[in-house]
Amino acid sequence: MAATVTLEPAGRCRWDEPVRIAVRGLAPGQPVTLSASLRDEKGALFRAHARYCADAHGQLDLERAPALGGSFTGLEPMGLLWALEPEKPLLRLVKRDVQTPFAVELEVIDGHDPEAGGLLGRAVHERDFLAPGVRREPVRMGRVRATLFLPAGTGPFPGILDLFGSGGGLCEYRASLLAGHGFAVLALAYFRFEDLPEYLNNMCLEYFEEAVDFMLQHPKVKGPSVGLLGFSKGGDLCLSMASFLKGITATVVINACVANTIAPLHYKDMIIPNLSSDPGKYKITESGLLNLVDIWNDPMEKPNHRSLIPLEKAQGPFLFIVGMDDHNWKSEFYAQIASERLQAHGKDRPQIIYYPGTGHCIDPPYFPLCRASVHAVLDQPVFYGGEPKAHSRAQVDAWQQIQTFFHKHLNGKKSVKPSKL
Repeated sequence: MAATVTLEPAGRCRWDEPVRIAVRGLAPGQPVTLSASLRDEKGALFRAHARYCADAHGQLDLERAPALGGSFTGLEPMGLLWALEPEKPLLRLVKRDVQTPFAVELEVIDGHDPEAGGLLGRAVHERDFLAPGVRREPVRMGRVRATLFLPAGTGPFPGILDLFGSGGGLCEYRASLLAGHGFAVLALAYFRFEDLPEYLNNMCLEYFEEAVDFMLQHPKVKGPSVGLLGFSKGGDLCLSMASFLKGITATVVINACVANTIAPLHYKDMIIPNLSSDPGKYKITESGLLNLVDIWNDPMEKPNHRSLIPLEKAQGPFLFIVGMDDHNWKSEFYAQIASERLQAHGKDRPQIIYYPGTGHCIDPPYFPLCRASVHAVLDQPVFYGGEPKAHSRAQVDAWQQIQTFFHKHLNGKKSVKPSKL
């Protein structure tokens, strides 16, 4: 019997959009296994599968049919994507070239393991990173090394600078997806890219100031201010930018420290030292992975006060996205410090969203959880935390919360309705 796999929307859709997967042409109540696989740009294979039973009409709709086992269980319409796991351990699924889609191969296999039979149906689903009309423009202006993504239309658009963490390089996939929601987004590299420094030694805030000025002067960017979005080390850099630079009125940080970390930060005649650490406090998990969460010294202890970022100097509001199972930073503790510090200086408390069961690497929706990978700079396997189902839900909600925050504070409107977990 041949089964037909149908997808809504048919053809391509954006990576951060849901797709409805259904199968027709099965026997009533027929047990089947659905599998998904994709290869990243380096050829690494990622897979997921789940067991289902067709309904009385020989149909299967993943929005109505619960998975009976496999990579996940229960009603999870997007489970075949967020549950993808690398065939080779310790690989993280990222998109390096946002100008090409990921091709997800979906297969329907007769029966359930261990007695699964032959292939009944197949479809290829393309998931891309550039919404129709979004323009990608490499930026090599002065010292700035970045890529600007501009939405379709004449603009001007609310502007955002997007920074990733201590892995370095230029990561474009989050910025490209965000541009599809009406923002002009600058994906900004700050080390390990082209002629930028190879290592995080001394950081100069003037570099980031140059990037902010580039955005504020761009004819497609709506002034008089921009927003910041930072993850991990990029998060504390965004906090420093918001505290010292002009023209910033909204800052979102994802699992970040409230102190300057890893390298001293220079700005004019000022230096913020990096938060000290004790590498001897690292732990090794049962799987042999580095757990670094305890190596960082407490920024509230007096010897470390100089590393604290003076958030009270910022001109706009903050949103802290906190994974409560983050094993890189004590993100919940740091967000609390930020809240207490702002209120102590007569400022509004920041918005903090806590996500239980959520690890360090919070990505746009439907990226699979990366619980551990070989760190790009440390070249060691690092444990990040997170539970797949909870982490997946957090990514969907956080993505909408981020858009809502930026639309409100950069556009003066609330155009995205946050979802409920």
